[in-house]
Amino acid sequence: MSRKVIQAGHIIAFQDGGHRHLKNGYILVEGDRIAEVRGGDFAGDADEVIDARDKIVTPGLINTHAHLTESPLDRSFVEDRGPRNFYLSGLFEFLTARDGAITDAARRACVATSMPELIRTGTTTIVEMGGHGSFVAEQVEKVGLRAYIGEGYRSGRWFTRDGRSVQYEWSEDDGAARMKHAVDFVRKYDGKANGRIKGFLTPVQVDTCSEALLKKSRQAATELGCPIALHTSQSVPEFQEMVRRNGCSPVEWLEKIGFLGPDVLLGHVIMPGGSSWVNYHADDLDILSRTGTNVAHAVWVFARRGIAMESYSRYLAKGITMTLGTDTCPQSMIEGMRWTAVISKIMDRRTEVATAADVFNSATLAGAKALGRDDLGRIASGAKADLLFWEGASLFMTPMRDPIRNIVYSAQAEDLNSSMVDGRFIMRDRQLPDCDTAALLADLQAGAETMWANMHREDWGHRDINTLSPESYPEFRA
Repeated sequence: MSRKVIQAGHIIAFQDGGHRHLKNGYILVEGDRIAEVRGGDFAGDADEVIDARDKIVTPGLINTHAHLTESPLDRSFVEDRGPRNFYLSGLFEFLTARDGAITDAARRACVATSMPELIRTGTTTIVEMGGHGSFVAEQVEKVGLRAYIGEGYRSGRWFTRDGRSVQYEWSEDDGAARMKHAVDFVRKYDGKANGRIKGFLTPVQVDTCSEALLKKSRQAATELGCPIALHTSQSVPEFQEMVRRNGCSPVEWLEKIGFLGPDVLLGHVIMPGGSSWVNYHADDLDILSRTGTNVAHAVWVFARRGIAMESYSRYLAKGITMTLGTDTCPQSMIEGMRWTAVISKIMDRRTEVATAADVFNSATLAGAKALGRDDLGRIASGAKADLLFWEGASLFMTPMRDPIRNIVYSAQAEDLNSSMVDGRFIMRDRQLPDCDTAALLADLQAGAETMWANMHREDWGHRDINTLSPESYPEFRA
């Protein structure tokens, strides 16, 4: 078992139940785990000594909500668009048109390109929900990330025939075949890559899953001992539809059917009962707190359309475990922490809430708790050696007094120097081994151009890309 010593100027170490700032200390790594964290200089023997005296060493960031097979293709398409008929949500028009035009080759290009994007912006553990799970696992194993991978399934789908209302189309088997595939995937892949790959169940959206399917999913997740994720309270039309069906909010309904619990990650819950967006009284936040249910908050996918959680700090005050995910592009946890803090401050009109410590906790300790892992998200003896090495004296990080404030409010991707998972560098000095970025980007561009050319196929009005999403400026004419 190899022994590495990291001698660092600043370490965000774990002590007495929370993160602490250790100045001028060391981390002893044995194999894939942290053996010791102390102040001062290391005096023993080691196979490698890593001089990080000019660096900040933090735990790796846990990204609890991602769609790697499609998110990179949101660029240059969905921004500045959000129809008022669907209360600014892009789900029912833009995603339907996009998903009907994406080829398998484009999806694989999205996954492959996502790997360097995630690593360059601080993710060491990714929770990926969608499809192409075997290819995701292959790419994750190749680059060295830690991943929870789930194959999505549902009872039906939503769409719009007229751009004014949402319709639903239900499958004859209530999603049973796809659920079986998802369960088989967990059994096959859980524990691969020396334990770095884990499986979980992800019935897709609360309004596209029947009560029977969700109850079966709840039972299967318990039997498998894996987390379960579900998109919930993510749009006004979804909320209204669930009230129409059940006479209560989506969160209230999930509690009634016994779905909620400490192993559940609810995606978004940005429009719960009590929110001004839905104008429907319900004690949804109290339910989440009481049941120990976790929330995966992906701030940017909504903020870019003018939608904000009311508010992140209020959820924290209720005792809800708030984790952070990226969902869309950019798939940057640095940006995710920053926007979570800033948008919450704006919504509350208070400076001292949604602090740098709060959002950093969400990106580390809360994510680990939601996944049932006390060996992730912290620098402590026995924890996995998933570490980030940040510049301590760069253009954006100087002057240095409070490392976490600097990271949350000032750091850029270039300030992340190196990344380690299981005690092995997956990026060092900003270099990712065996990563041909130019080739990856060329494949992604080709996939995007094919998608743009075929947007009209599944769009309700058969509109082309330039009608769906006009460019910012008209074309220059010679």
